[in-house]
Amino acid sequence: MIIKPRTRGFICTTAHPQGCALQVQEQLDYVKAQPALKGPRNVLVIGASAGYGLASRIVAAFGAGANTVGIYRQGQRAVDRPASAGWYNSAAFENAAQKAGLKSYSVTGDAFTDETKAKAIDLIRKELGQVDLVVYSVASPRRTNPRTGETSNSVLKPIGQPYTNKTVNFHDGEVSTITIEPATEAEIGETIDVMGGEDWQMWIDALQQGGVLADDATTIAYSYIGSKITQDIYREGTIGQAKDHLEATAKQLNEQLGATGGRAYVTVSKALVTQSSSAIPVVPLYISALYKVMKEKELHEGCIEQTYRLFADRLYTPSGVPTDEEGRIRIDDWEMREDVQQEVAKIWAELTTDNIEQLTDLEGYRREFFQLFGFETDGVDYEADVDPNVSIPNLS
Repeated sequence: MIIKPRTRGFICTTAHPQGCALQVQEQLDYVKAQPALKGPRNVLVIGASAGYGLASRIVAAFGAGANTVGIYRQGQRAVDRPASAGWYNSAAFENAAQKAGLKSYSVTGDAFTDETKAKAIDLIRKELGQVDLVVYSVASPRRTNPRTGETSNSVLKPIGQPYTNKTVNFHDGEVSTITIEPATEAEIGETIDVMGGEDWQMWIDALQQGGVLADDATTIAYSYIGSKITQDIYREGTIGQAKDHLEATAKQLNEQLGATGGRAYVTVSKALVTQSSSAIPVVPLYISALYKVMKEKELHEGCIEQTYRLFADRLYTPSGVPTDEEGRIRIDDWEMREDVQQEVAKIWAELTTDNIEQLTDLEGYRREFFQLFGFETDGVDYEADVDPNVSIPNLS
């Protein structure tokens, strides 16, 4: 099969196995080139096939020598299309981990269900005994609550009043103005149900009750705050309400785990090109401007660089974990530097379709977007036939 990128809005519906494998290898090579970490021993990553979840698994395994279990949705090849990028990423990781002599297992399924939790607990009990780090990195537009059977759908909307700002079609570079109507109370509630901390809490409860969570275990969940430019649609919008719930859950979990020497944190990361961020109006344009500034200041980090710094300089330091006044780990510190934000704001005020290529790193944004799916990767012949059937070892 000759695999080409096919896009539908902010989604690429195809993925390239060789490109994904090379992207994973580049992350592995980066981590292996850094100083070894004194970190976790056995790690569960919930949402492990891409973005920060995948990066966390790579850093834990190849930076600290940890054994890992990854939870992610099935994405096997269909008759008329290749497998998902997450499937190919996970296959590349699993094969590399096996070659390195690391224990590594995958559980595919809906992370929100009791069935997937039970499968993960049984596997951990059998293969690892217990885990001492749980990374929660689930990004999903909908969730069916296993307790009630009700399905909720998240929305990306402001609260209280309409929101108007610049946005971009990152495929063609057209800058336009978008107005988004405010969310209803029901939409706010459903977004919290999907993206808040309830499922994170359910995972930790299930792991504890199953006897597979170490007494001194750490758990983290990823979040984002962002700049003034995106505040109304992000942190002050429906997603922000969900993130507030996530942070409240972290405090509850920290108290719960603290009784046996454990700890829980929300990690606030920087803006990066991910499938999730590409879906949020305004954010791709902001990221394009941010990348321009941070690259010029030599401050830019991708998922893997950011995650390695999280483990090395925050989570596993002899002096303890530095947090802000709300108890959050801030790894967005370089993005939120005053000089960075001032320059981004200046660019933002001047942005038009005519000057976007000069004022921002939109080209870099596009390239990273397609790289999420294994395209635009150096060293891959995209005109060649490639076998889309890739198996994953140790798959449950």
